[in-house]
Parts: sequence; C-alpha cells; structure tokens
Amino acid sequence: MSKTQFLREYKLVVVCSGGVDKSELVHQFIQAHFVDEYDPTIEDSYRKQCVIDDEVALLDVLDTAGQEEYSAMREQYMRTGEGFLLVYSITSQGRELAKHFNCKYNETSAKQRINVDEAFYNLVREIRKYNKEQQYDSRKPANPGSGNEYTMKELRKVVVVE
Repeated sequence: MSKTQFLREYKLVVVCSGGVDKSELVHQFIQAHFVDEYDPTIEDSYRKQCVIDDEVALLDVLDTAGQEEYSAMREQYMRTGEGFLLVYSITSQGRELAKHFNCKYNETSAKQRINVDEAFYNLVREIRKYNKEQQYDSRKPANPGSGNEYTMKELRKVVVVE
C-alpha cells in the first residue's frame, strides 16, 4: 500500500477574535473562493481531502465563533481539536505570539490567496511531527522525575496566521 492510499483524518480548529477574516481564510482554503462580505460565524464545519507531503489527509476544519457570546462552545472544540490555527489581524503582533508559544508563523491573505493552503498544511505537518515524537517517547521507559512521565494530555500543535 502506498502512502497516498492511507486516509488519516485531522481535526483542525480555526480560532480568532471577531472580525479578523478567519472565515474568509477558511472559505479560500476549502472552496478557493474569497467572500468579501462579513457574516459573523457561530460555528461551521468543513471537510477537505488533500495530499500533503505525498500523504493523503482528510481535514475536518472547524470554523469557530469569534464573538464572546459564544465562548461556551470553546471547551468542546478545545477538547476535540488536534491542531489550532490562530488567526490574527496584521496589527496584533502575531509573529511575537508565535515566537512566545514556539509555533509556526504564516502571513496570509485570504483575498489574494497568499499562503492559505500553506497555513493549513503546516498545521498538519506540526500534528504529524508531534505524533511521531509521542510514538518515540512512548517507547522510552517512564522514569519518575525524568520528565518522561505523562500524567496529563499534551498540548496540541498551533500555527499562528496573520
């Protein structure tokens, strides 16, 4: 069986504060279409199959609500998401935030379709890298006090997008 025949699903969550063109980025990725009207998102889910680094991936993309009044929904998607795409406006210091969290940074434009696919693909790459590290670490014997013990769920990967 070749690498491209195995279908792995990735649960990606796109988050931001309201009015930051997060949904436009998602639409551009899923449908290759820019929507220039602002329509506040409550929560939308999309699926897209693509090939990333010669491996087939089924991306389950959750476009979350940016408004504070829907914050009760956050707990659910924080538990189920494997990777998070944090979307910020160009004025909100996303590069510094990415450096602080030690995660990838992509500058994108949904309107001009610049680095849109790359932002989502980088998130899948980070999830794959994390999963491989976890497989490697799980083969090591746990040694109390060594940092090899895993008593809580590890943080999932994040890619910051401006």
